[in-house]
Amino acid sequence: MEVAILAIIFGSIFGVFYLYFSSRNKERLALIEKGADASIFNIGKRTGSSWKVIVLNLAFLLMGIGLGVFIANLLVTYTTLDDDAVYPSMIFLMAGIGLYVGYTQTRKSLEE
Repeated sequence: MEVAILAIIFGSIFGVFYLYFSSRNKERLALIEKGADASIFNIGKRTGSSWKVIVLNLAFLLMGIGLGVFIANLLVTYTTLDDDAVYPSMIFLMAGIGLYVGYTQTRKSLEE
């Protein structure tokens, strides 16, 4: 029974990707046959490498999480705040700040 469920799931995923790529290929061939300019296929694509953006944002996110855990540990140690509330709140707060800083740095690096 489990094998059949896995086969159905993987078959469905394969079918969706196959239909996506085959229909995209057919649309492009039809446009080329009509004489459309090939530059329309590059609309919306970035010229820079996207892995730099991902690494930069991931680095700031992880630094924010680490800083959030550190600050939460300091707050729990030196105050009478509740552990159950301090850790998640500081982690999410600092992770959000890290994502914002990563966004601004990414935007700044793409403008150069």
